[in-house]
Amino acid sequence: MKRDFLQLQGIDPQFLQALLDRTQELERAIVRGETHRRVLDGKSVVTLFYENSTRTRCSFETAAKFLGAQVVNVSVANSSVQKGETLEDTAVTLDRMRADFIVVRHAMSGAPAALARYVRASVVNGGDGLHAHPTQALLDLATMQRHFGGVSGLTVAIIGDIKHSRVARSNLYGLQALGARVKVYGPATMMPAGAERMGWHVCGSIEEAFVGSDVVMGLRIQTERQQCGLIPSAGEYNRFYGINQARMQLANPGAIVMHPGPVNRGVEISRDMFGDERLVKDEQVTFGVAARMALFEALAQA
Repeated sequence: MKRDFLQLQGIDPQFLQALLDRTQELERAIVRGETHRRVLDGKSVVTLFYENSTRTRCSFETAAKFLGAQVVNVSVANSSVQKGETLEDTAVTLDRMRADFIVVRHAMSGAPAALARYVRASVVNGGDGLHAHPTQALLDLATMQRHFGGVSGLTVAIIGDIKHSRVARSNLYGLQALGARVKVYGPATMMPAGAERMGWHVCGSIEEAFVGSDVVMGLRIQTERQQCGLIPSAGEYNRFYGINQARMQLANPGAIVMHPGPVNRGVEISRDMFGDERLVKDEQVTFGVAARMALFEALAQA
């Protein structure tokens, strides 16, 4: 029976921890230059991205190639989608081509789950709407584990556009599964209704978000949402919600700063943080390849 990877909500903590442990091993191997493995020899991985992506798509493709798979990148802008082909039609076509894994990113929440119903391939969610980005959370959790030896007991502050962030949601479920505490803070226009019921602790001030935190995670502010009037300006956002040196003094000793990327410099993270060893955004990229390798291995063995 095939196994898909669509979200972290309800994930088995033991399975999640096993993925993170394997990610640590693979990340060390990548750093040593030991990248080529044959786990996916004879397998095909299709990346189907309906939204723009650099880090996620390249990371999946690199992970698959390191494991020996054949990789096919479907450029939706140049595909039959532009002729009116539906998601179901695309799924059936790929299924007939005997794809083993399909990585899909889509603007509509639930699209990967819908596609999974039509194919025999294992479907991996590369980000869907406002719903989930589970592999981003995997690499984030793996980065935390490397720095702190584990995730249980950590306090993680997520700052920014919580309402529209699939990264924040997936991190919440992963962190909760492993026993971490999650705090959030951001503009009132970017906070979801009922956030406390979801398990987030909503902070009353930016200072509260930083105090006692082991990890501070900024979220990208998208310019298209600024046009909707959710924040007055990028400069004012940085003034009231930006991660900077002064605010990091309130965090716990050894605290790290994370960001899913791409970073709007001087907005979510102030310019004085760049070059600071506590900012681990580039380390997250390497963990992204390792985490997706670990996931492919797990799905292939299911």
